[in-house]
Amino acid sequence: MNNKLILSNIFRFLIVILLQVTIFNYTNLFGYINPFVYLYFILLIPFETPMWIALLLAFLTGFTQDLFTSTGGLHAAATTAIAYLRPVLLRTIVSKREYESGLQPGVSDLGWKWFLTYAGVTILIHSLIVFYLDVFRFSHFFTTFKHALFQALATLFFVVLFEFVVNIRKKK
Repeated sequence: MNNKLILSNIFRFLIVILLQVTIFNYTNLFGYINPFVYLYFILLIPFETPMWIALLLAFLTGFTQDLFTSTGGLHAAATTAIAYLRPVLLRTIVSKREYESGLQPGVSDLGWKWFLTYAGVTILIHSLIVFYLDVFRFSHFFTTFKHALFQALATLFFVVLFEFVVNIRKKK
């Protein structure tokens, strides 16, 4: 990874965490939806990042969110899980023809269809982990699933919005 890419990832981390802890942690839609925009950072971790670094970055991102929301490791567990599952998701979503060295996991390199699939599946898995760990029972399985699904859709909306804004800036 070159220095420019490292600096842009550090900047992205700081921006999404700042937005998450100042705005989105206090956004409460319909009583239970708080978009987790900090996932944008994890979604855009470069493909060539070694697994242990991706796991560490995901854990630190989730742990930072846990510090500000007093959730006792809930987000750290969910973000670490999606970082662990990321290679499987990428192999499932990206064919060998589409993936070349140097590509970044974003719209500018792989297109909207790929990004929406990748982000949607990853965010849904994260939301399911967060909600089911929070409830820690299956007695209200479908209610919890509904809440996780709406949480994932709200998060996906803001992640797509961020990616749209970033791509507009790149084109200028």
